[in-house]
Amino acid sequence: MNTEIKLGLCNPPEPIYLYVKSGESSGESYLWYRYDINNDKTIPVQEKGLTGYLTELRLTAKEFRGKDNIKLDIVVNADEVYVIRTGIETNFAKTFLLAASLVQDFSKPLIFAATPGEETVVFCRLYNAITKTRFRQEWDANADWEGIIQSIQTKLSSSSDEESIPTTEQTTHSKTTSKPAVAPPPSSQDLRVKNVRTLLDYPVDLVKEWLQTQNVARPSLLNTSKVDELVRTMCLAWAADKVEHPHDAESSYQKQVVDAVANEADELTTIKEWMNYVLEKKTVVSSR
Repeated sequence: MNTEIKLGLCNPPEPIYLYVKSGESSGESYLWYRYDINNDKTIPVQEKGLTGYLTELRLTAKEFRGKDNIKLDIVVNADEVYVIRTGIETNFAKTFLLAASLVQDFSKPLIFAATPGEETVVFCRLYNAITKTRFRQEWDANADWEGIIQSIQTKLSSSSDEESIPTTEQTTHSKTTSKPAVAPPPSSQDLRVKNVRTLLDYPVDLVKEWLQTQNVARPSLLNTSKVDELVRTMCLAWAADKVEHPHDAESSYQKQVVDAVANEADELTTIKEWMNYVLEKKTVVSSR
């Protein structure tokens, strides 16, 4: 898929957070909003639906009045990356989970709709964006919410497994339509790990084992520092049999990769250069 990059001034590619709440502003009602933290300002969102690909589902602990308040983050890739954040015990979260539990294929776009209930209650309705059909699930106050979340995360992991992220060449065309099938954009962290793993020829089973120690199915469910740790682990494992002392590999990796990337160098390029450096050092040592 060719994506035209617009050069020049722009805003950083930070996710857009949508918070669920039934409210009113300037005489107009809204069901979710954005928040300008710098100006402590609520920005109502008038559109009641968001079309995109569900890519992640995660639980986030936010402190509120001295206690951890668990939030459900629904990550959606669309024209931008959106994060719908709502309390795990809210009607919006529960109606979303019940509907999402019916979705079998997360490689297709969905419509996430905020729907008003009585007083300040907000529900979620979920639709197939292609057919416009709604995923209907009967209300169940005693549903196994943790089990549903884990099931959805497993399906998402299968849809965007790091070994099966679709490329332009892999994208297929439907026999019943002249339009090409559109694949959801892969998570940058999943793709990052895949690219480094491929460059190093690092066993995918070892990546999966490492992820299991972190209790996640894919890199995109980790914070950036943990993914940094995984990349470092793969790189130092590659260098283990090519240096006399582990410290040599660690020191050169820190200087040539970590420090360079911190100064906005391309990670894959710096890793390639570091690999060449390690191989050259090995050749010098072997020739002594």
